[in-house]
Amino acid sequence: MPARDFYHDILKSALIKEGWKITDDPFVMEYKGLRLYADLAAERIIAAEKSGEKIVVEIKVFGGLSLVSELERAVGQYGIYRTILKQINPERILFLAIALDIYQDFFQQPAIQEIIADHQIRLIVFEPETEEIVQWIS
Repeated sequence: MPARDFYHDILKSALIKEGWKITDDPFVMEYKGLRLYADLAAERIIAAEKSGEKIVVEIKVFGGLSLVSELERAVGQYGIYRTILKQINPERILFLAIALDIYQDFFQQPAIQEIIADHQIRLIVFEPETEEIVQWIS
C-alpha cells in the first residue's frame, strides 16, 4: 500500500465535519489484474433520497520542486482512476483534493484551469489549518 499524503488526516477530518462517512481508507480498486489505491472513499446520505452520494478522493500535496510535474502526475493518476472506477464502481464520483494555497497560487492560472476543465477533473479545495472544505468544483 502506498504511503499516506501529508494532508490525509486533515482532509478526512474535513469530510467528516461536512457530514461524510468515510467508508474506505484507502479505497482499493481491482480490475483485470490491476490493483490501485485511492486515498479515501466516503458517502453521505441525503435526507430526500435513500441512496445518497458516494465519492472517491485522491489527495495531492503539490510539494515538489516542479508544480507542473506534480500536475502531470496528478492528471494522469486521476484519468486512470476515473477509467477504473467507471468499470468497477460507476456510482462513485472521483475528486482530486488540493489545499487552498495551491488552488489560489497555481490552479487559478488560465492554462491550469484549461487543463483541469479539459480533463474534467473535479476538485475539493480545503483549508489545512482549519480542516475545512472551502469549495467543491465539478
